[in-house]
Amino acid sequence: MKETSTAASEKKPLLNLPNKLTLLRMVLVPVCMFVIMAEFIPELWARIIGTAVFILTSLTDMLDGKIARKYHLITDFGKFLDPVADKLLVIGTMLAVLVRVRTVPVFPIVLSVALFIVIFRELAVTSLRMIVNGNGIVVAAGWLGKIKTVSQMVSIVCMLVEPLILPKDGMILSYITVSFMAFMTLWSGIDYFRQYWKFLDPRK
Repeated sequence: MKETSTAASEKKPLLNLPNKLTLLRMVLVPVCMFVIMAEFIPELWARIIGTAVFILTSLTDMLDGKIARKYHLITDFGKFLDPVADKLLVIGTMLAVLVRVRTVPVFPIVLSVALFIVIFRELAVTSLRMIVNGNGIVVAAGWLGKIKTVSQMVSIVCMLVEPLILPKDGMILSYITVSFMAFMTLWSGIDYFRQYWKFLDPRK
């Protein structure tokens, strides 16, 4: 019986497919950042390749979740790694875009404020999740969180693509999408705390 269980554990792969896709997403994040920031790459190609890598990386996020749910491959390792990869993708790419547009008037300030809101929100909500999960309560992803995630992806793509289509100094769509993304990020964070604040007891 012991030999059978040992053989079964030996055959079990170290990482299932969803977790491999999540790791791939983490590997692609610095690649995406490098392409966007590299000064020796012509801006046209930096933006085109950077956008392609970002979209491909974002698609792995949807793909690994669907595979994990469909084939019952959800693991504790995946639950931990998946949100980490998502945050690295968004924050890392926003930082890279900030470096690329640093010479554009005003917009880098707006993007810096939005990036601060994203980082602050993710740190705060992650800390809240750790405390609440420690009490045996599952924090489900709400519709505000889903809109927040989509708005972040859309704003990043817009920031990368818009200068290729419209005058660089304008960036009207980027202003709109970044502002909306910052608003949704802040709103979803406040909503999380509103729902789970009752579980934060300062006496403990």
